[in-house]
Amino acid sequence: MTDRFRLTLAQLDATVGDIAGNLARARAAWEEGRAAGADLVALPEMFATGYQLQDLVSKPVFHRDAIRAVEAFAAELADGPPLLIGAPWAEGGALYNAAWLLQGGRVAGRKLKHELPNYTVFDERRHYTPGPPGDPFAIGPLRVGTPVCEDAWFPTVAAEMDAKGAGLLLVINGSPYYRGKHAVRMNRMVARVRETDLPLVYLNLVGAQDDQVFDGGSFVLDRGGQIVRRLPLFEEAVVHVDFHRTPQGWVPEGGDVPPLPPAVEQDYHAMVVSLRGYLAKSGIERVLLGLSGGVDSALVATIACDALGPDHVRCVMLPSRYTSRTSLEDAAAVAQRLGCRLDEIPITGPQEAVGAALAPLFAGTAPGIAEENIQSRLRGLLLMALSNKFGEMLLTTGNKSEMAVGYATIYGDMAGGYNPLKDLYKTRVFETCRWRNAHHRPWMRGPAGEVIPPRVIDKPPTAELRENQKDEDSLPPYPVLDAILEILVEADGSVEDCMAAGFDRATVKKVEALLYGAEWKRFQSAPGTRLTRRAFWLDRRYPIVNRWRDEGGDESPPRQVRGRTA
Repeated sequence: MTDRFRLTLAQLDATVGDIAGNLARARAAWEEGRAAGADLVALPEMFATGYQLQDLVSKPVFHRDAIRAVEAFAAELADGPPLLIGAPWAEGGALYNAAWLLQGGRVAGRKLKHELPNYTVFDERRHYTPGPPGDPFAIGPLRVGTPVCEDAWFPTVAAEMDAKGAGLLLVINGSPYYRGKHAVRMNRMVARVRETDLPLVYLNLVGAQDDQVFDGGSFVLDRGGQIVRRLPLFEEAVVHVDFHRTPQGWVPEGGDVPPLPPAVEQDYHAMVVSLRGYLAKSGIERVLLGLSGGVDSALVATIACDALGPDHVRCVMLPSRYTSRTSLEDAAAVAQRLGCRLDEIPITGPQEAVGAALAPLFAGTAPGIAEENIQSRLRGLLLMALSNKFGEMLLTTGNKSEMAVGYATIYGDMAGGYNPLKDLYKTRVFETCRWRNAHHRPWMRGPAGEVIPPRVIDKPPTAELRENQKDEDSLPPYPVLDAILEILVEADGSVEDCMAAGFDRATVKKVEALLYGAEWKRFQSAPGTRLTRRAFWLDRRYPIVNRWRDEGGDESPPRQVRGRTA
C-alpha cells in the first residue's frame, strides 16, 4: 500500500445557474490534477450550480437539471482520479446540499450536509433537509472525511468521521467574505483538528455572486493545528498538496503561506472582485457614474477602473448653479489621473425648466428639500438615459453612513445597478482612498500612483444642492456618526450603549430616528458589496413600517419619531 496521497485543490469561481460552464471548469481542473498524478481532485461547495442559489435551488426543474448534468458528467471522468464536487441532491421528496464523489465513470457516493446555517446571509433550512453526519470516502490508501462547510463549524460531523477511520478532513466551502472572517474560520478549523488529531484541508469558493464575495484563502492545517499551506485571497488557484503516511497518521507537506493583507486591502479587493464579477456574470462590459468632485464618487471611479480598466469607465460631471469651481477641477483631476473618459452635462437649464413647471403648484411655499432633490433626480435621469443608450451600467456612489441615515435621494443619486461602497462607512472611505493612493497590486487594472488628489479626500463633504451646504449641516460629524452606527447597526446595540460610549442622547436619538426612517430607501437601493456581518439586506432585515423607538436612558414616555423625507 502506498504511503503517499496527492490532493489537487481547485479554488475556482462558479457562476450561479451556469451548470455546463461550471462543469467545464471542473473538467479542466480534473485534467490538471490527472496530469499531476493526483489521487483526488476537489472543488468547493455547490460548485456545479454556483452558490448561493437562494430559492432557485428549490425549483424542481432546476435541481433536476443540475442532478442529471452531474450524473452525466461522472461518465466523462472514467480515466483518471476521483473528483469531489458540490451539487444539490434530491431523494425521497427532500432536497440536500451534497458533496458528490465521482469515480470510475460513475457516482461513487455522496456526503449530505448535516449542519444547515440559518443566520446572516444564509437560509439553508428554507431550502435543504439536513443529512446524517456521514461516512468517510475510501480513496486509495486514505479514508477522506468530507464535512460540507457548516459541518466543520461544529464538532459532530468531524467526530463521527474520525470515529469511522478518517485519516484526513477535507472541508468544501462556499464561505462568503466579511471583515475578519479568515480568523473566525481558522479558529473553528483548529478546534476540529485538536478534537480529532487529523490534518484538515479547508477549500473555499472564490469570486462574487450579487452582494457576496467568496474570498478563497483556502488552507491546510497539520495535525498540530499549524497552517502549512495557504492559497491566495480573492484569486483562483489550482494547487497540489501531498500527504505522507507516518506511524502517527497522515502529514501534509508544507508550501507557501503568504501573509494576510491588512483589512483595508481585503475590503478594497472585495469591492473590485464583486463589481468585476457582477458585471461579467451579467454580460455587461462598461459602466458609468456621476463624478461630483467628492471623495465617494472618486473612490467608486477608482474601483471601477481597477475592476474593468479605464477604457471601460465613463465619468459624467453634471454641474448645477451650486457646483463649485473646486468640484469641477477635482472631478477633472480624478478622471485625468485614472485615464477614463469624462463628459460634462450642465443641469441648470433642465433645473430651471422643472422649476418653471412646478412654480404654479409650489407658489407660496418656502424653497427646501424638494427643490434641492430636483437636482439629484435630474442627474439620475440623465445618467440613466446614457446607460440606456450606450449599454453602460450606472454605478451608485453612496457609502454606508449615507445609506444608514437616508442621506441620499431616492430616484436620484440612488439610481443605478450596483454600489461598491454600500457597506463601507464614510470614515473608511477616507482610509481606503489613502491606501489606494499609496499601493498598487497586480489585480488592479487602473493606473498606479496617487489617483485621488489629496484635496478631494481632505475637503469637507458636501452634496452641493444649495449655497455653502455641508454634510455636517444635517448630520453629526462622520467620526461621531460612524461610531454611533457601529453600536446601533454592527453591534445591534441600544441608545444606552451609545450613551455609555460617551455620546449625548439627543445626537444618538437623531441618528436612531434617521436609521429607522430610511428603511424604505434601503429597500429600494441597488445591491452592493458585502464587507461586514451587518450589511444592509440579508444581514439586517427590518420592517419598513416600524413605530418602535428605543427610549432607553430617559424617563419620558415612548413617542413616534419620523425620519427624513426623500
